[in-house]
Amino acid sequence: MSALLSTTCAVPAVGAVLTAALPAGSTGARRRTTKAVALGVSAVTLALAAVVATQFDPHGDRYQLTESYSWIRSFGITFSLGVDGIGAVLALLTAVLVPMVMLASWHDADPPSLPADGQEGPGSAGPDGTVDPGTIEGRRRTQGFFALVLAVEAMVIVSFYATDVFVFYVFFEAMLIPMYFLIGGFGDRAGGPESARQRSYAAVKFLLYNLLGGLVMLAAVIGFYVIAQDQGFGTFDLQTLTSAIADGRLQLSGTAEKALFLGFFFAFAVKAPLWPLHTWLPNAMGEATAGTAVLITAVVDKVGTFAMLRYCLGLFPHASKTFAPAILVLSLIGIVYGALLAVGQKDIKRLVAYASISHFGFIIMGIFALTSQGQSGATLYMVNHGLSTAAWMLVAGFLISRRGSRLIADYGGVQKVAPVLAGTFLIGSLATLSLPGLAPFVSEFLVLVGTFTRYPAIGIVATLGIVLAALYALLLYQRTMTGPVKEGVHAIPDLKVRELAVVAPLVALTVLLGVYPKPLTDLVNPSVNATLSQVHETDPAPAHPVAATPGGEQK
Repeated sequence: MSALLSTTCAVPAVGAVLTAALPAGSTGARRRTTKAVALGVSAVTLALAAVVATQFDPHGDRYQLTESYSWIRSFGITFSLGVDGIGAVLALLTAVLVPMVMLASWHDADPPSLPADGQEGPGSAGPDGTVDPGTIEGRRRTQGFFALVLAVEAMVIVSFYATDVFVFYVFFEAMLIPMYFLIGGFGDRAGGPESARQRSYAAVKFLLYNLLGGLVMLAAVIGFYVIAQDQGFGTFDLQTLTSAIADGRLQLSGTAEKALFLGFFFAFAVKAPLWPLHTWLPNAMGEATAGTAVLITAVVDKVGTFAMLRYCLGLFPHASKTFAPAILVLSLIGIVYGALLAVGQKDIKRLVAYASISHFGFIIMGIFALTSQGQSGATLYMVNHGLSTAAWMLVAGFLISRRGSRLIADYGGVQKVAPVLAGTFLIGSLATLSLPGLAPFVSEFLVLVGTFTRYPAIGIVATLGIVLAALYALLLYQRTMTGPVKEGVHAIPDLKVRELAVVAPLVALTVLLGVYPKPLTDLVNPSVNATLSQVHETDPAPAHPVAATPGGEQK
């Protein structure tokens, strides 16, 4: 039995403990040591996640590199890990983004009244100045921030690799704790004198919404276990349960299956987030640092959509088909609603948050269209949205840290004083509106095609989201980057080497996967086909079959 998956999960977890235990201090040298250790741990995790992805055989078993360790024997709970193509890709996305987040947040945890390692940065000063570097809280801010980021990474990767329902639930909920402290304790300092109170409100709202979803899911997990145990399946092992459901050895009544499905789906829809359970996201992303905002929307929220594929469709196939039309309507509302509110935003970070709500509508729509194109597109969308939104948000964070304001109206003419920053922001904006040649276009196209083949009306209306995306993305660029240089913008410096090291890989991957997405599709398609077979669905036949010539050739 290989220990590759458990090692990949353990490295960031151990790194979080090690980072938190490093000696406290307010000197630049000690802060740099802490950051270097955390960044090194994230680099090792990236290497391991890449090995997992490369060792996965798309033509082999659905779950590979499996591991199982007894945990709570009396309830049939084991610490079981196994990776399919979707989990491998999303874990790799997480491992790619975390080092980028760390580099982008290099100064976010520096005490506000201290210079940020001798240079200006987004964490070097703040209007509220709530942290005294002479206190233990001030001296340990750096250790705390980077340890929390590594803890989130470990819990998210376990969630993608877990093949035990209870283990997944534990880490699905546990990741809320470090995220709560990252939002509330290390939030954006460009929010003005009330920023501390606003951060606290956003963190509590994030926690309460997701805890409510988790409690509902816990009731469903317990209910499912009781029903399964009564039929001789006293286990939480996902492969055992899905196999028993598929061949009829484990049967759920129609009412029970629908109730359990809703319990699981509610928790995942809060995390995703799906309209109307989305309202925590704009607050959390608006008040968090840019790096934490990327963790929220590009990493943590993907666990919700991933779980819809693995758990909702795998454990409750009939209920999934029953509720699919209603979920598609909610997704469609989220697409249009999020895009419309993004158009009207005055705050850069809240605009990105509402754009993400619209994008998650596309992802969920692709999942519940129950077609191979839709689900392949949804999986690719999770990856491509993570890369493009990370680039967009992090460049926005660099801009906000220089000007000290999140308001769109405070910017103008940035491209004249910081052309590289403006250029990378443009690429992020174009990726957000799914420009052909950039990664999000491929996934959005597949989602729309897959939806249209089964639900043409919903597919047609969903294209409105593309039009609105062009509106909010290009308007944001026009208002901030073009026109005369506004007061306070003249002194904005261009991107530095560290910031270019963050943005360049994200831009490169966005372009590469837009031109050549085959490596990802080869990994995820077998898992998508297996998921469709679990819900007993096949792609709809073409409305107009291809005619054949008398010689047998198709034309």
